[in-house]
Amino acid sequence: MQSRQESLSMSLHHRACHLCEAICGLSIVVEEGDVVAIRGDREDPLSRGHICPKGAALGELHRDPDRLRQPLRRRGDRWEPIGWRDAFELAAESFAAIQRRHGDNALAVYAGNPNVHNYGLLTHGPALIKSLKTRNRFSATSVDQLPHQLTAYWMFGHQFLVPVPDIDRADFFLMLGANPLASNGSLMTAPDVRRRLRALQKRGGRLVALDPRRTETARIADEHYFIRPGSDAALLAAILQVIFTEGLANPGRLAGFLDGFGAVPELVAGFSPESVADFTGVAPETVRSLARRFAAAKAAVCYGRMGLSTQPFGATCQWLIQVINIATGNLDRPGGVMFTTPAFDLVGGPGSRPGHHGVWRSRVRSLPETGGELPVAALAEEIDTPGEGRIRGLATIAGNPALSTPNGARLERALGQLDFMVSVDPYLNETTRHAHLILPPASALAHDHYDIVFHVFAVRNTARYNPPLFKKPADARYDWEILAGLTKAIHRRRGSEHEPLPPPRAILDAMLRDGPHGLSLARLQDHPHGLDLGPLKSCLPRRLHTETGRIQCAPEPLVRDLDRLAVAVAHPSGALSLIGRRHLRANNSWMHNLPSLVRGKDRCRLMMSPVDAERLGLADGSRVRVRGPGGAVETALAVTDEIMPGVVSLSHGYGHHRPGVRLRVAARHAGVSVNDLTDENRLDPVSGNAAFSGTPVTVEALPVAAG
Repeated sequence: MQSRQESLSMSLHHRACHLCEAICGLSIVVEEGDVVAIRGDREDPLSRGHICPKGAALGELHRDPDRLRQPLRRRGDRWEPIGWRDAFELAAESFAAIQRRHGDNALAVYAGNPNVHNYGLLTHGPALIKSLKTRNRFSATSVDQLPHQLTAYWMFGHQFLVPVPDIDRADFFLMLGANPLASNGSLMTAPDVRRRLRALQKRGGRLVALDPRRTETARIADEHYFIRPGSDAALLAAILQVIFTEGLANPGRLAGFLDGFGAVPELVAGFSPESVADFTGVAPETVRSLARRFAAAKAAVCYGRMGLSTQPFGATCQWLIQVINIATGNLDRPGGVMFTTPAFDLVGGPGSRPGHHGVWRSRVRSLPETGGELPVAALAEEIDTPGEGRIRGLATIAGNPALSTPNGARLERALGQLDFMVSVDPYLNETTRHAHLILPPASALAHDHYDIVFHVFAVRNTARYNPPLFKKPADARYDWEILAGLTKAIHRRRGSEHEPLPPPRAILDAMLRDGPHGLSLARLQDHPHGLDLGPLKSCLPRRLHTETGRIQCAPEPLVRDLDRLAVAVAHPSGALSLIGRRHLRANNSWMHNLPSLVRGKDRCRLMMSPVDAERLGLADGSRVRVRGPGGAVETALAVTDEIMPGVVSLSHGYGHHRPGVRLRVAARHAGVSVNDLTDENRLDPVSGNAAFSGTPVTVEALPVAAG
């Protein structure tokens, strides 16, 4: 007798998960057009059978009844269906009318995080953005990893030359402001990161975490030290000061192609461990010990992520991290931080865009662009500030900036002032409820998949292509088809020539063939579990893209920023500081509508230390009002020694109580938005990245209702 999984009505598919940076391989069982089982693909060379709750919920996402399946047009407060051709024409006509009256830059575009998980959006998005002829381009980059990309551009010559921890061969891992056990790795595509970190420890290595919260990762670390939010740059400078003053620097073979390295000792000379102790909260002897052990390790990694990127010294943090890796010879060596050689090469391939900075600036605050995008913290003011060049039309692509960008309440008010807004999105959410037109793509499981971006940040060189699981419904459109349809309609409305791009598969095949491994789509299709292309290899100076062919160790904007850091160190703030947090069962704001991912305890409570709770007269479980620069929210309090005194933490991505949102499951677990508290004026001035971490707040008890 056949088992259930051997039934002729069933089929087994292999696919990489597209929900987070880990890109885990999945084995998916399909029966009668539906997903009935998902498990980790043991033959995937990168994930090796690992799966997290998000990957296991892909079937729920595919059949979510709240996922939109046809275009919708808003008339007042009412939504009505509209055909695809009419929708494309309406968008093109509305945008053209705005630009005729107010100029090209009266339009704007915002691309959200899911764009980098969908290769069709990446291949066809630039053509749409170019057709809009506007400099008002925004994305989730500037609320996330912009400091990494800008530092990579200045130091190594390309915005995607971001060093990746060679976690599988490291002996000492110094981790700041990162929680890979919740994020599955971030700018470090490392599926099953817990097992990888445990393996580091089993071979005698050390994991040291510095974070204002004892995170899931900090709990398994050999050492964890609390550090005040926003002070990491001072601690990193102090580590470098010890390395130089104690003669521990040894860049090794890197010394032959370093520019500006000799200036660094003097630049950090004033940041002794003692001088920064009050600012960071880290004892001087701890800093000295970390510096000495890091320099003495056979292979060491210094790595910092969201807590460092989303603070007022984001770019300076990422620069100092790489200088530490360089000074100890741990850049571009096995077990240190290395560069990938991906099959689809964003760094050395045809049409590669190294980046640029400050070529143009925003209208209101004169904030600089980076890589063609303005800081998204400027979006609201560019809409609601009167004057020439004011944004009056907006396209959002797979993004929810109302919840993910600073001072979301102001942005929501601004979105309501737009003359026209179109959203390419599968949901009627907190942002798209303001749109005049929503264009929903087909289910992700109905189109093929290749990870262009996350192979660039992977801890091992691999490549994997997977065909769709399901046939696309006749009346549905792929994401890239929607972008292509909009692009075509915009050019037709203008009467301009337009050469349509080939389908993403054709572009992918060409890039694979031109890539460093000489692969093809056909070859990848013959390996549904993926191809192992080997461990990361030393590639410098050959892979550098700087004009000199050398690493720039002292970029002038970052050197200048040390003066600002010195002022901050001399004047530490005593305010209660807010930090965000994320969870393994979510990715930003859009997975709270899946029942299996929102089960269990409330994840949107405000964490506070017992010291602060006693000082403020607050009790665990009580309702509190949190007030920040952007406004106030009311939530439940969780008193825990997992967070340092002087710091509170609230989960990111919640706030699903807005009227008009069609997310029934999420609405029952609405929570509050941390970005109703944050401030669009609080930025890293070097990069323009939003500085969420360390936002000053006050917390007070809510009156207990009578009876």
